[in-house]
Amino acid sequence: MSPDASPITLLIVDDHPVVRDGLRGMFESAPGFTVLGEAASGEEAVERVAALDPDVVLMDLRMPGGGGVAAIAHLTRTGARARVLVLTTYDTDTLPAIEAGATGYLLKDAPRDELFIAVRAAAEGRTVLSPAVASRLVSAVRAPGNERNEPLSAREREVLALVARGTSNREIARELFISEATVKTHLTHLYAKLGVNDRAAAVATAYERGILG
Repeated sequence: MSPDASPITLLIVDDHPVVRDGLRGMFESAPGFTVLGEAASGEEAVERVAALDPDVVLMDLRMPGGGGVAAIAHLTRTGARARVLVLTTYDTDTLPAIEAGATGYLLKDAPRDELFIAVRAAAEGRTVLSPAVASRLVSAVRAPGNERNEPLSAREREVLALVARGTSNREIARELFISEATVKTHLTHLYAKLGVNDRAAAVATAYERGILG
């Protein structure tokens, strides 16, 4: 991070105090991050996001008093600015979390440096998936009922290729000399053709069908 750049602000959401303490210590000891607060449930997370407006929410999924998927869906529905990076022990809730609007999904055994990189990527709106999660997501989009036969246009393929490289909507617009609104329109169309709801699922589906790669 450059000396003039603002630190990435974080909200840590986990029902285990020892996990929250560990994550807080890890990020507070690293340059470029500021932990604004913590929450112990999905419902509390929603309240804390509204009060603190963090850049990134590190979200566990299975918590008493309101799970992470419902919280992610609520934040997406209400247009919260924060990006949600799932950090959980389980890889079985991948698709619901991604469909709810999570920007990324990591398992808790991720190395420290990988977690830092993932948070920076999430803050920029780039999709981050651990290898195990990506594999499960690909399996999910193979399921019957997810196939679509309508081909992507040349422009939609260009947009999708840039999405796969982690390029933001603003960067895609700049590179293709189109508006951000047009980028969003292309994304909406290619999501419909691929039978998915967001960037991560679109990339996984495209690799599975040989559209990318």
